[in-house]
Order: sequence, then C-alpha cells, then structure tokens
Amino acid sequence: MENTEKQGKIYKKAYHETKVHSDIMFAYNVYLCTIPQDFLFVPFHWQDGFELIYIKRGRGLVQIEFETYEANQGDIFIVLPGQPHGIRRFEDMRMEYENIIFDADFLGNDVLDICRQKYLQPLLGGELCFPAKIGAEHERYEKVSGFLDMADHLCDKRPKGYEFGVKGAIQLFFSELFAMATEKEESAPEKKSIQRMKLVLTYMEEHYEKGISVEEMAKVCGYSASHFMRWFKQMTGMGFGQYFIEFRLEKAAVRLRTSEDGVLEISEQTGFHNLSNFNRLFKKKYKCTPLKFRKKLLQNDN
Repeated sequence: MENTEKQGKIYKKAYHETKVHSDIMFAYNVYLCTIPQDFLFVPFHWQDGFELIYIKRGRGLVQIEFETYEANQGDIFIVLPGQPHGIRRFEDMRMEYENIIFDADFLGNDVLDICRQKYLQPLLGGELCFPAKIGAEHERYEKVSGFLDMADHLCDKRPKGYEFGVKGAIQLFFSELFAMATEKEESAPEKKSIQRMKLVLTYMEEHYEKGISVEEMAKVCGYSASHFMRWFKQMTGMGFGQYFIEFRLEKAAVRLRTSEDGVLEISEQTGFHNLSNFNRLFKKKYKCTPLKFRKKLLQNDN
C-alpha cells in the first residue's frame, strides 16, 4: 500500500478529481489516511472511479451527495463514479481510514461479459444503487468487511499472483453489494440538482480567492438569488454564505500547513481582506488563532 500524500497533492483539484491513482495494468490503490494528521478534511469532490472508505479507528463524518453520515470504526462507505462526496472531522476527534480507489474496468471491461452487462452497466447508468454505508450491525457486514480485509492482506504481503487474489476479493465484495442492490428511483429534477451542485462546487474552487456573491452563484445555476439560496440550503443543510466561509477557512487551514506564507497573505489568498475578521472567524471554527494553529501542526509533524 502507498502512504497518503499530503493535502494538496492527492486532492490538488478539489472537486472533479482527475488524478491517476494507479498503474493502468492494475487499476487498484489504497491510501492510508488520518484526519487531521495527514490533512484536515477531504473537500466535496467527485471522480470517475469507485471509492471505498473503510474506517479503521476513531470517528468522523462522511458526506455522499446530500447525505451526511457519522463514521465509526469498521464502517464501510461505497462511493460510485461521479458521486460528490467529502470527509471531515467530527468535533475534535481523530479518524484513520483506508481510501480504496479503482476503475470500473478493474471489475471487468469486456463488453460481452455478463457481469458487466447485467450488473455494472445498470449501476453506472444510474438504474441500480447500493447502500451508501455498511456498518457492523448490517447482516452482510462480516462478509463484505472480510473481503476487504483479504484484499488488504494480499496488498500487504504481495505473494506471487496476489493481483488475482485482490481482484477476486473485490469481485466477491461486489457480489455481496449487488445482492442488496435496489432499483434507483431518481427523478429528473434530482439529477439536475446534482449537476447544478457540481457546477457550484467547481465555480467555488476556481473563484474563491476573489470572493463570490449569491447573485453571481445564482447566475451560474440559472436561478434567481432567492431561489438559489433556498435550493442551496435544501441541498447542503446550510446557507451559501456560511458554507462559503467554512470552505475558505478550510482552504486557509490547509495553506497554514502546506506553505510558509504569512497569516495576512493567506487571509488575502482565501478571500478574507480584513485580517481581524479572518482571525475571529478562524478562531471560532478551529478554537485557536491561525498562528497557534500552525504551531500545533508543526509540533504534531515533529
């Protein structure tokens, strides 16, 4: 397994992640991640492959589309290609997890393959869905977690032929998922909402340094300002202004760790043009000033 890279490398493009995670000949990779040691949060984003989030220790929050789940030791989250998702801390708690990423072709890429035609194509086409979270109380938990543990063990030891074993374990994992799959009843408006949210997230990523008004964001969606504010709160559970402040504060926290820029410079880089206001908001969120926050991170790294 590969160790997790620092925030800003794996998640360099915060929303539509296009990083190639593994060798094209064996499109499967596992990252060992710890929040907040490796990075403070995983921003809301999506990618073109499958992602499994396997919680090893601690507690956190996982958001998939517009649902936020509490994540505890042993929980498994299934993220389908194209699904927006993110990971963050629960209060001040630490969380260790495996981030397992692989392409759909890893499960079978022959158009004449019955598994692809009967199961994968309906899933990728949005006709089927899996439960987003499988916890220890689930009747199939022992089986599905056992297959992931088997793949982990093979990746760890890498005996001759381990690639067959890993692929087999993941296919067995998916055989259990398809046994609990249900038909997806997603309306056209829901699909449009997800596409609009992707537009919003991408626009925020590209323009957060200069600030974004509600009117500007509403125009991106083709909504009036009042309709946009109602829609955004319905989708995320918070108003756009609050969400955007939280997003920029998280960006600032990452820069405090990954750069040597001063607090004033970072404040301006993340769209806060009043230093005292930035310090006040940052302290409210992280329970300390930006300088103390940076000092704590440096101590943890050492």
